[in-house]
Amino acid sequence: MNLTSPSQVKAWCIDHGFHPNKVLGQNFLVDRNALEAIVDAAALPPGARVLEIGPGLGVLTEEMLRRGYAVTAIEKDPVLAERLAEALGNPPDLTVRAGDALDLIKEGACDGFPSLVSNLPYQAGTRILLELTQRTGGTRSCASESGASAAPETAVVLVQTEVAERLAAGPGSKARGLAGVWVQLDYDVQLVRAVKASCFWPRPEIGSTVVRLTRHHRNDARFPEWRARFRQITKQAFEHRRKQLGAIFKGLVQSTARAEQLSNADWIAFVDNLEPQGI
Repeated sequence: MNLTSPSQVKAWCIDHGFHPNKVLGQNFLVDRNALEAIVDAAALPPGARVLEIGPGLGVLTEEMLRRGYAVTAIEKDPVLAERLAEALGNPPDLTVRAGDALDLIKEGACDGFPSLVSNLPYQAGTRILLELTQRTGGTRSCASESGASAAPETAVVLVQTEVAERLAAGPGSKARGLAGVWVQLDYDVQLVRAVKASCFWPRPEIGSTVVRLTRHHRNDARFPEWRARFRQITKQAFEHRRKQLGAIFKGLVQSTARAEQLSNADWIAFVDNLEPQGI
């Protein structure tokens, strides 16, 4: 089956009585150019170990295997998880794990992969990306058993355009929020390519964007306790984003700035200077 052919993908689903699940965010990529843009953006050598979350029918999986990657695919839908390996010819470089990616990330089952390359499920994509990229820091609790970083060095993901814009948003942008601040603590974010809604079946209501995250390692020395405090303070600030920081943290700081106006460097300095007992 040509997995980039909408008619063939739709025919398979009809023949097998499979109905794409909106709750699971099942919108299958059926465009060859968009597919190649994702894998090209990863720019990985043959033999690279790659984590894929939400492989669906396997269009991205198949292309990565063709390029010589060793792929571990996490699929929540039991029907798709069961068919994936056999449908692709049971390749030796493919490992399929059935289960909820959010649960597996928390269990450490997704730790230690150098790269993430995925068309993330629409509904849970942001949560998956945040959970995985936040597994960073300077202790063994944030490393795999081999001692390697639990979080990926690079991540190339296809997400809804509004999610991509939030991840990349800089200070002063209307899209600036917790997702961007938290991800940018450890990653440089690049918007690679827009992908139209017509490139998916079933067709979603909005388009998507290919995003590349690259670990910058500038904050590797920040330990889990500091990171938890960073998330707590920034979350509190963005929950009241219309207020000035001086009003949110009354008696602790004097600032007329609002949460979205601060760069990540500003936020780091803010957290470092805020009295711990005040929060």
